[in-house]
Amino acid sequence: MMLEGNQRGGAKNLAQHLVKAENDHVEIHEIRGFASDNLMGALNEAYAVSRGTKAKQFLYSLSVNPPPKAQVTIGEFEAAINRAEQELGLTGQPRAIVFHEKAGPDGVVRRHAHSVWSRTNIADMKAIPMSHDHTKLTALSREIFIEKGWKMPRGFAKSSERDPNNFTRAEWEQAKRTGRDPRSVRTAITDAWAISDSKASFSYALNERGYQLARGDRRGGNTPDN
Repeated sequence: MMLEGNQRGGAKNLAQHLVKAENDHVEIHEIRGFASDNLMGALNEAYAVSRGTKAKQFLYSLSVNPPPKAQVTIGEFEAAINRAEQELGLTGQPRAIVFHEKAGPDGVVRRHAHSVWSRTNIADMKAIPMSHDHTKLTALSREIFIEKGWKMPRGFAKSSERDPNNFTRAEWEQAKRTGRDPRSVRTAITDAWAISDSKASFSYALNERGYQLARGDRRGGNTPDN
């Protein structure tokens, strides 16, 4: 899933945006932790509660987009949102989930989701801090793509993975043990990834280049991050 989020205010504008008519189909999937049972009322409630704090961006809005050709269930959307909620420190906060379905240029109907949380912690009447939220969401997006075996967008690759000439010390040492140039190892792996659209095709591409895809052991702490 591609997870993109931001802090924001403007409860009324956000509610109107999420239910706008240009989407073929809009479903208010969940309203949790609010007194109101409709989206406009819920987000206005979040605004009213925030008045007891100094926060102007009292909401956190997250968009959840699967790859264009992926078949994703409602449960998988919910699981991704729950994981994002935990990573962002928003567990248990009032939230709303809205699904949009819209036909693309090819006529295929695609679904994506939006989740909005109130950032106000009523226990201490302070806004929950959102430090490094974009970094956390990018890392979680990468995890989900890898778990699902989806072809990862190149923009989600870590900066060290975008340049085939960059490699970690562990990769350098491994290359020396096998008698291979670490630059050629990195290039082969990057090329195999670029032409693959699933875990199986990535493994096949590696085999063609003389490598095998193996499960890493993270216990030693020296395995490069996926």
